Order: sequence, then C-alpha cells, then structure tokens
Amino acid sequence: MMPLSRWLRSVGVFLLPAPSWVPLERWLGPLRRPSLVYRGSVLGAWHSGRCWCQAWTEEPRMNGDQKLDVYDQAKEKFLQHFPQIVKVLTEDDMKCPETGDAVARLREVLEYNVIGGKYQRGLTVLVTLQALVEPKELDADSLQRALTVGWCVELLQAFFLVSDDIMDASLTRRGKSCWYQKPGIGLDAVNDAILLEACIYRLLKFYCREQPYYLNLIELFLQTCYQTEIGQTLDLITAPQGNVDLSRFTEKRYKSIVKYKTAFYSFYLPVAAGMYMAGIDTEKEHSSAKKILLELGEFFQVQDDYLDLFGDPSVTGKIGTDIQDNKCSWLVVQCLLRASPAQQQILKENYGQKEAEKVAQVKALYEDMDLPAVFAQYEQDSYNRLVALIEQCASPLPPAIFLRLAQKIYKRKK
Repeated sequence: MMPLSRWLRSVGVFLLPAPSWVPLERWLGPLRRPSLVYRGSVLGAWHSGRCWCQAWTEEPRMNGDQKLDVYDQAKEKFLQHFPQIVKVLTEDDMKCPETGDAVARLREVLEYNVIGGKYQRGLTVLVTLQALVEPKELDADSLQRALTVGWCVELLQAFFLVSDDIMDASLTRRGKSCWYQKPGIGLDAVNDAILLEACIYRLLKFYCREQPYYLNLIELFLQTCYQTEIGQTLDLITAPQGNVDLSRFTEKRYKSIVKYKTAFYSFYLPVAAGMYMAGIDTEKEHSSAKKILLELGEFFQVQDDYLDLFGDPSVTGKIGTDIQDNKCSWLVVQCLLRASPAQQQILKENYGQKEAEKVAQVKALYEDMDLPAVFAQYEQDSYNRLVALIEQCASPLPPAIFLRLAQKIYKRKK
C-alpha cells in the first residue's frame, strides 16, 4: 500500500520536498506571512501551513542517503559550473607572458583544493535563494550568480582548510594528501591559500558588481573571514603546542571557539548570502536566521570533534589529530567535566602528545567514560532543540531552509 505521505504528494497537496521529523503537534504558524520576494503582505495560511505541514509528509531521509533531496538535485548544476569558475579566474591571465606560469599554478591550486568536499556550504546559497524567490523570478543569469556565490563560499572553505592543515600539521584532507604535504609545495602553500581567498573577490566583482546586493556580499565575506580568523586565533592560543594546560578547556571557551571558527562561515554565511541575493537585508530577518544557524554550527562542530577520533578515516577522508594537537575539542571538555582525579591524571600525562600509545591511552579513557554514548545523547537532544528553535525563530523565513540543513547533518558520518 502506498504510504499516506507519498499519496498526498502525488496529488499535489504539498508542493515542496519536506523534512520528516517534525512532530505532528506542531502548530501551523502565523496566518499572515510577509512576502519575502515583494516585501508586501500576503495572506499566509497556505504559505505558513505548507512550510510546517510539508515536514509531516515525508518519509525519513537520514542524511539524504535514501533519496534525492534538494541538495542532491542542485549538486549536478553546481559541479558543472566549476569549470566556468576556473576559466574566469585563469583563462585570460594565462596568456600574459609576465604572469602566465603563476596563473597556471593557481589553476592547479584550484583543482586540487576546491574540489572533493561535500559542497554543502556552497549548495546552501543556491538552495536558500530557490526557497526565497518564486521560480519565475529566477532567470538563467540569477542562477549563474547564485552558483558563483556558492563557489565563493567553497573557495573560502578551501582557503581555511589549506591554512589549517599547515597549522595543525595534518596529513590528509578529503581522502588525499594535504596540499602542503605534496612534493615541492611545502610552506609555499601559505601563498596558495592567500590566492584562494583573493579569487573570491575577483568572482564577486566579475559576476555581481552591477547587482544591488554586491556591497552586502562583499561586507558579508569580509566580516565572515575576520570572524573565522578570530576563531582560529582562539583555538590556537587556547591549545598551544607543547604546553598542555587542561584548565583552559572549559565549555565557555569551547563554545566561543566553535561559534567563531566554524558556525559563521559554515552556516550563517551561505544562508545570509542567499537572503541578500533574494533582496532580504533587514536586521530582524538576518538576526533570526543567525540565531538558528549559529546553533546549527555548534552542533556540526561537536560532530566533527567526535568524528575526528571515532569516525572512520576511509569515510571522513582525514586522519584525526585533535589529541596530538592539544585541541580544545568537545571530547576533552566532556572528559574533564566527568573525570575523577585519577582520570584527570591520565589525561594530563597523555593529552597533547604525538606518541601513538599516548593517543591510544586518551581514546581508551574516553571509551571507559562512555563518551560515545554521551555524544549519542547529545546529538539527539541537540536535534530536538534545533527543531524547536526553528519553529520559534524561523518566521517569516521558510522553516524548510533550516530544517533541511539540520536534516543534512543529523547522524552524519563525515
């Protein structure tokens, strides 16, 4: 027998793909919903009802693995646009006799470091814009600009990752050697990372300088870059290599690191970019979105910290080094909150050390303290809190923007 949810969709009762896990008792939301496209007011019973009712009518889709979601549908177009990005950034300059070989190096940097991730950050720009603007308003040029801004987010991610891998002395990234580890690269990768950041503003100028949201995008990327670099600074000064001070690893400091190092660029940046491109630039709407997205960012980073040690490197694409690097990670913070004096001594003697046997001692301590179960409970509780927060704060933005993001990262393995 066909499930009720599938039958409802087949007859067109709900028009948008829907997350699956909002409880049936959710209210339909306000009956009057400001139009996000035309900035007027429209009767919103249908719009608001659909935003929440759609969440009741989809079969479970953990992490998007069981069927195509809007991110999967957008991914093909997104990847097809990358050669155009490389062409714009390199084609003309490669003909210049003075800089041609440097631009050829840039092309190599782009093709090695920008490709190979999950592309969730970049795709979120496009998915957000499509959720906010009527399809008839999105012409080919608008879609091309959205794809480009999405790739600007991926370029920012690549800039951060190349730099971070050097600072953390990481070995692998996305299933292959870190860029600086490749023969002949070394610390020249510092300059390559700076080139990746510079490409963002070249693309924004090339594609968006005539658009009313151009300045908003420039300021958004600049501010996000600064916030992330402040977060990286917090991370580095909290856990200096060779100086293990467990008293620094507090929940308060951890939350600050995560907010600035991860949440702004991974979640607020791509959604805010899509909002600006849709003409939404009011403080109220951006503040509401930011409140949700920073919580999503913390949830995401806690998962990252857990997967750094307990994830499968063949799936995550990297070998975790948080213990060796003396990182203020969620696991060590939780360990310190629960540890007996004897357990704290084990941690003190082994944390932040490179030797494999000392890393194993820390992992064994975490397992003895049942931190994997603590994480599983945290993940479920955080997921439920996010759903409630989205219901409370999303309006007048479509809740599906945030629900889809939460769904994409819930129970992720990489």
